[in-house]
Amino acid sequence: MRLWVFPIAVVMLAGGLKAQQSAARLADYVGTYADAPGHTLEIVDGDGLFAVVDEAKYPLRPAKGDEFTTISGQTIPFLRDTSGKVTGYEQDGKLRPRISTTVTPEAAALGRPRPKGQDSPADYRYHAPRDLHDGIAVGDIAHSDLGVATASSIVGAVLNGTYKDLHSVLLYQHGKLVLEEYFYGYSAERQHQLRSATKSIVSSLAGIAIDRGALSGVNERVLPLMSYQSYGYPDSRKAAMTVGDFLSMSSGLDCNDHSSTSPGRETVIDNQPDWVKATLDLPMINDPGSRAYYCSGGVSVVGRAIENAVHLQLPEFAQTNLFEPLGIARSDWTWNYDLTNADKEYSQIHLRPRDMLKLGILFADGGRWHGRQVISKSWISTSLAEHSHVDNVSYGYFWWRPWLNVETAAGSQHVDVLAAQGNGGQKIYLVPQYDLVAVFTGGGYNAESTPPNTIMAEIILPRLMKVATGGKVSSPPK
Repeated sequence: MRLWVFPIAVVMLAGGLKAQQSAARLADYVGTYADAPGHTLEIVDGDGLFAVVDEAKYPLRPAKGDEFTTISGQTIPFLRDTSGKVTGYEQDGKLRPRISTTVTPEAAALGRPRPKGQDSPADYRYHAPRDLHDGIAVGDIAHSDLGVATASSIVGAVLNGTYKDLHSVLLYQHGKLVLEEYFYGYSAERQHQLRSATKSIVSSLAGIAIDRGALSGVNERVLPLMSYQSYGYPDSRKAAMTVGDFLSMSSGLDCNDHSSTSPGRETVIDNQPDWVKATLDLPMINDPGSRAYYCSGGVSVVGRAIENAVHLQLPEFAQTNLFEPLGIARSDWTWNYDLTNADKEYSQIHLRPRDMLKLGILFADGGRWHGRQVISKSWISTSLAEHSHVDNVSYGYFWWRPWLNVETAAGSQHVDVLAAQGNGGQKIYLVPQYDLVAVFTGGGYNAESTPPNTIMAEIILPRLMKVATGGKVSSPPK
């Protein structure tokens, strides 16, 4: 299940303007263009020129004249007619015609954190989150361990461009939401793509299926849950693969998204008509449970195993058993769960940030929501515990267990956190030692680093560590 990377020709567009193209009017290129069948791409002149596809922003790198290049070096030439009007661009030898000279308000808003007149850090004034009567208690950050200076530091750094493409930040401590801020046109009512953070939701549904007895447990063998008659690369070890092996990314199959030679990497599996079958057809390279590699195809296997066990499609099972108990209406989320190469959303879910926070609160409170046990406490503990190491990071059952390096007066300190995370800066952090749940969404897709980790390590955690130790609290760094 490819939950975080869109087609490389569109995704891998990098930023910066060269002096040699400074004479060109960027507004010449603005507009909506035909892309893949049934899809469009928007070109926006905001913080430099950038492309927008499926609500994701990818800055363009000018080369010369009407040519731009991708981060991989691919040249994208724009074409003009005899009057000088831009009519389209070429990519992979195909013409992508310009449909109109306008873009949607949502795409235009990605050009700056907030509209002109509202974008000065000096003008920011903290306001407590609104009480939406959605089950999330709200409070004033001044009465929390975080303090107003924390809010000002975070928001000011987004507005001055230090933290680019951060779409939302929500901080929930000691049972109250004390900071809720949105940028780049986003709001509390607008759904956001979660990319790979979707995996943690699939893990939650696996736990609920186990709680209800539809799955016998993490040691249940996977192949008997499937309906396929045979598999490629026959290997007796395939029969031993369990639900837990896939949840911990240690199936033993040759599936590694971070290897350019793995036959099970995401870009290969995504092009297959049946992601589950394509994953299970891969050759075995390890015994199940012995070594872990980041394998998105394995998420589709777990999802299908749940569906076959509960006899419901995964979104339907999720609404009845997870979202509805949390007070999340079916109209408040989108999940095009297809598991085939026809799925251009890559089976990722779209949620509102407050609903992401509800999931974080649910896990932080041992699976309870306002006294109701939605997921068993045993599954919460099991899914958050270490079961493998993926990319040298401790890993649970589709939950990450990283640490953040925090500089203090006593030197560097590692703070362990738990995280659901997806490409671009989609994060649900659980920090039990400080009774904190933090939610971030963002648009820094394919960036080497995104703002949430830095904000946590340089602003939020230093403040909480000082308060916890009784030390004098100074203003967080700007």
